[in-house]
Amino acid sequence: MTTPPRTIFLVATEESGDRLGGPLMAALRARCVGDVAFAGVGGRDMVAQGLTSLFPIEELSIMGLAAIARKLPMILRRIRQVTAAVLKAKPDVLVIIDSPDFTHRVARRVRKADPSIPIVDYVSPSVWAWRPGRARAMRRYVDHVLALLPFEPEAHRTLGGPPCTYVGHPLIQQLGTLRPDANEQRRRDAAPPVLLVLPGSRRSEIRHHMQVFGDTLGRLRSEGVSFDLILPTTPHLRATVEAALQTWPLQPRLAVTEDEKKAAFRIAHAALAKSGTVTLELALAGVPMVTAYKGTAIEAFVARRMVRIPTVILANLVIGEAVVPEFMQEDCVPETLVPALRDILGDTAARRKQVEAFGRLDGIMSTGAQSPSERCAEIVLATLRPSAG
Repeated sequence: MTTPPRTIFLVATEESGDRLGGPLMAALRARCVGDVAFAGVGGRDMVAQGLTSLFPIEELSIMGLAAIARKLPMILRRIRQVTAAVLKAKPDVLVIIDSPDFTHRVARRVRKADPSIPIVDYVSPSVWAWRPGRARAMRRYVDHVLALLPFEPEAHRTLGGPPCTYVGHPLIQQLGTLRPDANEQRRRDAAPPVLLVLPGSRRSEIRHHMQVFGDTLGRLRSEGVSFDLILPTTPHLRATVEAALQTWPLQPRLAVTEDEKKAAFRIAHAALAKSGTVTLELALAGVPMVTAYKGTAIEAFVARRMVRIPTVILANLVIGEAVVPEFMQEDCVPETLVPALRDILGDTAARRKQVEAFGRLDGIMSTGAQSPSERCAEIVLATLRPSAG
């Protein structure tokens, strides 16, 4: 008797989730005993693994509250569409990948309509940073959380969330492209030091950071500090960055492609970076940094009342120690950034403290012999609805 294929329904609505979903699908196919069929929503990487997406995920690439409000009817329609497709497919498991504002709404509706469908959440919401009550609420509709950060399982246990397992961050699979060879290490140690400036990956972040970063670097240079400046960006933001650079007193080299960005990381001596995932990327590359963030007054008001952690720097959170300095909102000014940058460009105790702490990351973030996608696949397959065959 032929065993029917197991059906796995996946939902990823952003490129970052799609980049996780593609390798997960490959690992599931490799480890699944018997045939496996995929259905759901995804982008280029997941389509390459055989998924026929219900709609292009680019439809949901919406930034800003005003844009979201205009697109809200379409977003709600897509949530209903995906929910209906899950219930019709009656999969052996539903895997939601990041994008909690969309995917968790689907999960709650599916759980209410058909509690027999197991649900796995790949990428935990930041319950440890804000809205901690989400963790306990997730128990009602999520059977297992696959965490990218090693401290998240304990956070879910403390907050009463669902079972949660650390599976590894995708950055740990990129260490070979982030760390210097012998020649690159010599450039990293040579004068003038290579300084990276990373104002952000969104147009709003560039708008908020470029002026203060440019003023900071100009003042640093005027005080006699020499450095070779590189600004990594992306092709779709290049024109925005180049327009903002017209007011800068000094001009960086641009690193536009992913290969150029990684090459810059491998020779960098230090960095001035907007807070975010890039801080963990820099830390894994062994690049000491100064971090900053400047948002709108409304964003600052909300953050001060909702964020419940002493640091927002991902590298600090993973290390468990505030080794990376952070300058937020009114502290994000040249008067504070210049001395902090001068400090990490030199051979100082602050610089050595960061380098030593970054050296501990491999052990903290290790997943052993398995890749993150392999660890995820094991848990997803263990969560499958029992086979009727």
